[in-house]
Order: sequence, then C-alpha cells, then structure tokens
Amino acid sequence: MRPSEPEVLWEPTAKTKKQANITHYLEWLASRDLHFREYEELRRWSVGELEKFWESIWEYFDVRAIKPYSKVLSRRKMPGARWFAGAELNYAENVLGEKDHGDPAIICAGEDGKISEVTWQELRTRTSSVAASLTEMGVRKGDRVSAYLPNIPEAVVAFLACASIGATWASCSPDFGAPSVIDRLEQIDPMVLIAVDGYKYGGRWFDRLPVLREIQNGLPTLKRTIIVSKGEREFRGGGLRDLTMWEDLPRASSEATFEPVPFDHPLWVLYSSGTTGLPKPIVHGHGGILLEHLKVLSLHNDLTAADRFFWFTSTGWMMWNYLVGGLLLGSTIVLYDGSPGFPDLDVLWRLADSSKMTFFGTSAAYINSCMKAGLRPGETNRLKQLRGVGSTGSPLSREGFRWVYGVKRDVWLASISGGTDLCTAFVGGCPTLPVYSGEIQCRCLGADVHSFDERGKPVVGQVGELVLTSPMPSMPLFFWGDPDGRRYRESYFEMFPGVWRHGDWVEITERGSCIIYGRSDATLKRMGVRMGTSEIYRVVEALPEVADSLAVDLEGLEGRSYMPLFVVLSRGARLDEALKKKIRQKISEEISPRCVPDEIFAVPEIPRTLSGKKLEVPIKKILLGAEPTSALSRDSLSNPDSIDRFVEVAKRLSVER
Repeated sequence: MRPSEPEVLWEPTAKTKKQANITHYLEWLASRDLHFREYEELRRWSVGELEKFWESIWEYFDVRAIKPYSKVLSRRKMPGARWFAGAELNYAENVLGEKDHGDPAIICAGEDGKISEVTWQELRTRTSSVAASLTEMGVRKGDRVSAYLPNIPEAVVAFLACASIGATWASCSPDFGAPSVIDRLEQIDPMVLIAVDGYKYGGRWFDRLPVLREIQNGLPTLKRTIIVSKGEREFRGGGLRDLTMWEDLPRASSEATFEPVPFDHPLWVLYSSGTTGLPKPIVHGHGGILLEHLKVLSLHNDLTAADRFFWFTSTGWMMWNYLVGGLLLGSTIVLYDGSPGFPDLDVLWRLADSSKMTFFGTSAAYINSCMKAGLRPGETNRLKQLRGVGSTGSPLSREGFRWVYGVKRDVWLASISGGTDLCTAFVGGCPTLPVYSGEIQCRCLGADVHSFDERGKPVVGQVGELVLTSPMPSMPLFFWGDPDGRRYRESYFEMFPGVWRHGDWVEITERGSCIIYGRSDATLKRMGVRMGTSEIYRVVEALPEVADSLAVDLEGLEGRSYMPLFVVLSRGARLDEALKKKIRQKISEEISPRCVPDEIFAVPEIPRTLSGKKLEVPIKKILLGAEPTSALSRDSLSNPDSIDRFVEVAKRLSVER
C-alpha cells in the first residue's frame, strides 16, 4: 500500500520563495490590506471570495480592456455563471502588447536539430498580415477558422490573427486522419482551413494531400484553404481547390488592430478525445482563458518574461493552447515539431540545452519511457538553465518523481492535472511548497476542488470523485451545436446537481497535496476495494520486463468481478508463468491481494488517444461485448491497429461466458 508519509524530494530555498511570482502577488495583496500567512490560507480566500480573487487577478496583471466590466460575477452557480459582464477586450491584444525585452517570442525546432527564432516584432507583423488576409477573405467576428497544422510558428501566428479579428479558432494535429478531422470541424462550419501539405515524424515524411482532399470534400462550408508548404518539392496544388499559399499572403502595411469582443466571446473550440461518439466541441471565451492562463502560468508555473517555456504537445491537445498562453507573460515559448523518440529519447533533453530552456513540460508517459530506457539526461546534457519540469496527461508514479530528481537534483517538479474542459490545471504546482514523491503540490487558486464520496460529501485522506463546487472563468461557455445545454449538463452535472464532476479519482491529503488515481469511470472495484488504475500501473510498470500496461475491471461477467491485465513486454522478455507469478506477487504485496488480476495477456501495444491517454473505458466496453465501432473511433487513436488484440480477447471471453 501507499506509505503514509511520502518522501520529500524538493523544498524551495529562501531565495526561491522570495523571488516567486506568488510571493510578489501576496505582497501586492498585503498592500491592499489582505494578509495571508501561508498558501492554504490564500487558497481558501480565493475560493471563498471568488469575486474579490478574480478581480485581484484582473488588476494585478493589468488586463488590457477596451471597455470596463460592470460586475465581476453575475451568478455564482453552475452551469450559468456569467463573469465580468460589460467588459470588452481581446486575447490577442493582451499577448501582443509591448513586450520587446530582447528575448525572442518563439523558439522552434524540428527533428533536423535546427533552431530558429521569431522576435516579438516579427510575431506582431506576421499576425497583422494574416489577420488582414483573413478579413479580405470575408472572415468576420464570430466566423470559424480551422487549422490542420503541426506545432510550428505559423500555427501560433494564425491563431493570434484569428483571435485579433474576433473569429473563433479550432485546430487538429496533422496526424489526425480525415474522418477525425471532419468529425470535429464539420460541427462548427468553418469558413477557412489553414493546413500543411505534409509533415515529418520519426524521420519519415507523411504526405497529407490525399487527406486534405477528403477534408475539403467533408467540409462544405469552406471558402478558402491556406497551404503552409513543408515539402521539399514545389507544391503544385494536389487537386485541392480555392487555394492560397501562406507565403503569398500580402504583408500588412501597419501594426495589428484588435476587434473588441465581450468577455465571453468564443476564442476557440477544443475537442474531447472522441473515443466514443462525436468529440464534444468545447467553447472557451477570450476573457475566461485570458484570466485563467495569467493566473495559472504566473502563480503556479512561476513564469516570467525571462523564462523559456516548453511543453511537448501537438496542436490537437489543450497543452498547445496552454503553451501559447506563456506569451501573455512575455515568456519565450519553445515549440518542437517531431517525434520525442527520434532519433532517440534524448532529443527533447538536447533541445532543453540548445534552447536554454528554463521550464520543461512533458507527459508522464514520456518520463516513464525515459525511465524504462535507462536514460540519464542529466549526465549527457548540462541543463544549466532548467529550473522547472512539468508533467501531465496521466498520473506520474513515485518512481517517475524520483527519476526526475535523478536528472537534476535542484529542479522543481510541477506535476499538474486538469483537462481540456477548462483548458487548465486545477491541481498543480506551487514554487513555495515542498514536492512530495507521487503527489501534486496543491489545489490551484480560484479552483474550488474537493474529493466527494458516493454521498456527495467532501472527504480528506481518502479517494473520491474530483469535483469543483464553485465556477471558474475558463469553464466552457457552451458546447457548439448544443443549443439547450443538455449535452453540457449531462457531461458534468448529472451525478451531483450544481457541482462539476470531472471524472477523475483524487485524494486530497492532510497536507493539502493531491494524488490523482486515474479516471473514475475506469475504477477497479475488487471485493469491496475501489482502486484507481494508476496504482496498478505504478507497480506493474516498475518491473523491468514490462514496458506498458492496461487494467480493466469487467463487472457483470457471470455476476462476478473479472479483471484482466494487459502488458506490453520489454524487448527480450517473455510472458511465461514465472513472469505472471512475479507480476501477481508484486501487486499483492504493494497494493492488495484483492487487486491481483484474474488473467494476464501480452499485447503488442496499449491503445492510446492522439494525446497519449490510455483507452481504459472503450476497451472495457469492447471486452464486455460492445462492437468496436460503437465503443471507439479508430481514427481517434495514435495506434489504431492496437485494438485488434483486444477484439480477439473479447471474442474469447464471449465464448466463455
């Protein structure tokens, strides 16, 4: 079982505490006669006095607004809260203000190892050019502009141009197949598509022209397609229609202008993973995202204009939007377009050195891969400037925490968890608190996070449903195409009316730290013990013979609980009886004998979404007899062929029932 007192891996020095952004914020509050002795006292105020807290964020960060607000929060209820009524602003204006401090706005790199930079002036000029071109194409405030772009500077420019004229942005990564793109974008009727003709990944060139033809045919509302050509040969059209080349967009003759929009005007549409049914088109507003990202990136990620901020992501994951938010604080954002494992797993750590990165964000899966491969980036790279490491996407094990501190002893590890739904983390880092092995440091300011038991009562020191009991400005405005809000309410408010149920298992410790145990709808219920899947993965994947794993509890098979465990074996390992016994013994000793799997299967791969999450719930449905086509969309997977082995197991189980 998990030890009651985990190891302290890092503690902030007096200098770190003094220089932290959150300390400066506390001093600013004190000058207004608001005094807080410790973080938890500040946090309780931030959720107890929502209006005062969010108004302080507006004032502290000196938000640029065209019109002032008349009231901070019109209704403190969910859904239906309305923030900063009367205010008019523009997200892009708050990015592209006066931020020429000598450092570049963007550093970008690819698999060829070459690094290039975009200055703040270049970013403003390019944004102005693309904005003017979109306007000439007929794009107006409220129209939708879609993108099919990798993580390159053109994507950032196109997004800011779109925001500056009040249009609404939606992006898909070019590794998405045509059906996934169409499933997402046809819901919002985009007017313009900005796309690449292909991309490189893992040393290979992937031609996207055939896919683009399908996308054009599937999106009848498109009036224009802008092509960013990345191929080595001259682009010749590829049978596409209504084309404009990115390099042919006219250069703007003046600085960017910014369309004033209401606080809750749609900024972008993000999509749920789409593993079951159509992906939910989640709409966020200019003002809500602006305030939330200023707060979380400054006070919780501790970013300043002196930082070089990186997160390994694609444009199809909310962490890309989160990364772009670093520009709000004047930070240099570092983009990487390519595979994190090509030519080897050290490539991102080499980028940390060459770009002088100060904050390295990645996924728990990547950290686990580095750990399993025996990588020692602290020995092969200097990492002199690196002061922070971020982890998200899935729970990071205690072993993963310790591995990070083997990379650099004095680094601050900010493990975070949140979601596409709010485009932020609501449990995360704090540079003035210690880091405990396997634990997220705190509940974030302004995020009224609790752990609810089955009766809807808050609990501490035990696992429960992660809920939010108060609204946040970055909560979805609505789902596109959901006029009466039914789908929105069903997604978050059915279990606990008036309370946001996020769908994760969380434990809030007596110290105020948090432990995420995975998705609550993938919970293992074994002989009265409720267990998050991350506990199983932590133990199983610590074995050198196991590279990856997936566990599901199949309630209902002959009236009993039946739990299969699927493992991806490390090179050279065999799933013989000796290894099965070793796995079962490890689970029995470190978790509980009740959590020992009924059967263990070797599989080539664990199915994952395009953002890297394990498909626990869809696999569970398939194993219980659902048709694969109804349980998931193969096109939403990063490795669609991985499903085949699970379908084979499902057929065997159906025969045995």
